[in-house]
Amino acid sequence: MKLGVLVSDYRLCVDTLERLQAEKLGLILVLNGVYHAVLQEGGESSALLQKTPHIFALKEDLLTRGLDPQQVDSRVKVLDYEGLVDVIFNEFDKVAWL
Repeated sequence: MKLGVLVSDYRLCVDTLERLQAEKLGLILVLNGVYHAVLQEGGESSALLQKTPHIFALKEDLLTRGLDPQQVDSRVKVLDYEGLVDVIFNEFDKVAWL
């Protein structure tokens, strides 16, 4: 199964992600979840970015929070709403929300 997980909060949910079983796991950072793509704590990027090579962030949510899409971690692909819909429907069999 290919599973897309929408992450909408800045709290760390690494332990939850570790329990999910999927042949392909993707993270979709939305709402306050986009902070994982930009902010660092103690010089380290978010631990979520190490969980999968398939990470996306919604551009509109970055801009709404005053974050520059150009400063997003290189592991994260920035998408607009149209791109987000394409990813959800074309890349994943199931989608969950954390």
